[in-house]
Amino acid sequence: MEAREEAREIDWRLLVGDEWAEWYAMTPAERLEASSKLWQTYLQLGGSLDPEPDSQSPFFDPEEWRAGALDGRPGLRVVRRGGV
Repeated sequence: MEAREEAREIDWRLLVGDEWAEWYAMTPAERLEASSKLWQTYLQLGGSLDPEPDSQSPFFDPEEWRAGALDGRPGLRVVRRGGV
């Protein structure tokens, strides 16, 4: 006699809650689209894709590193030093 397991649908809401269950119910393409929208929102709110400095790294140079602007926008830099 061959033992067969019936395919059971997992109720994700019981395991992870409503918000995550909605994410698990999406197809990979839908998740990619939703992630792209989240990244756009993050960047519009002033988030940065620059990595955090690692002061424990042997390559960390405290002279080179400086904190980003408080408003999350790029800072100003001198393009030309001579007079116009």
